[in-house]
Amino acid sequence: MRLIATLSTAATLLLGSGAAHSAEFFFAPYKDASLMLDPASGRMQRLAGQAAAQLLQPDLPALIWAFATGECGQERWGEVDTDRFAQANVAAFVQAQRPYVVSTGGEAGSFTCGTDAGFAQFLARYDSPFLKGLDFDIERQQTAAQIDDLVQRAAALQRQRPALRISFTVATYAAANGSQQSLNPLGETVLRSLRRHGFDAAILNLMVMNYGPAQPAHCVLREAHCDMGASALQAARNVSGKYGVPMSRIALTPMLGENDVAHNVFTLADAQRLAQEARAAGLAGLHYWSLDRDQPCAAGEPRVSPRCHALPQVAPGQFFKVLHTAP
Repeated sequence: MRLIATLSTAATLLLGSGAAHSAEFFFAPYKDASLMLDPASGRMQRLAGQAAAQLLQPDLPALIWAFATGECGQERWGEVDTDRFAQANVAAFVQAQRPYVVSTGGEAGSFTCGTDAGFAQFLARYDSPFLKGLDFDIERQQTAAQIDDLVQRAAALQRQRPALRISFTVATYAAANGSQQSLNPLGETVLRSLRRHGFDAAILNLMVMNYGPAQPAHCVLREAHCDMGASALQAARNVSGKYGVPMSRIALTPMLGENDVAHNVFTLADAQRLAQEARAAGLAGLHYWSLDRDQPCAAGEPRVSPRCHALPQVAPGQFFKVLHTAP
């Protein structure tokens, strides 16, 4: 999920020429499946302090599982047996009657899908009445042909099952200098493929994080730092204006607390603003990276850790509370 976007040079691209499909606002955090994963049962667990805790708490409305990598049908979730992982977690979410999204790719791996049979096997492995959708996180320089394979199969699935929510997660800038600088070439490749296959029902999920140095070409400035709340909303406006993507097909995913890039810090005040304005702007959804980072760091943790947000004044669970229950 962690990526510093590179400058885009391509011309304006349109997602689709037809009327925009409306999408319900969907809130769900990402869960790093590799963190606190029980190897014996294959069950995901939640990180609480330095220990594992029950994942499916009553206030958790839905969850995005991250990330499956490899070729579809043969995908992996780290070192845990894939079928054991799927069976254990699908059963747990069905029993709890909790929606879930299966996310693929990510910063540390890629996901490809070269055959219809492999895609069918992949889908069947995680399918249930509580499967909310699929998310394809494109960060590892998949080729244009590999991206097109994913888009083609996802578009066909969405036509067959229109209730499924299918998103493509890409990096973005949030230029505040009038240039509308936003997607990098990889994101633009995704857009071209979506247009080619007429997939205007897809949701473009913007990683509103790690913009780079605090400059107007990268983000909205506040006291020589990137204003992460304002920049997230600026990124959505830039993508909508430059590429013709309706706001109703854009979702946002910030990274809590300290981002990889110094001076890119997503605070609780940013969360409060984003929670309110994302809904008011008619966006498709709001997510965050990640469930396990929603707590201050213990002594000895690095500045950027998958286990915490590095903001000592913010108590555990506060980001979830603010982002989920915006007034």
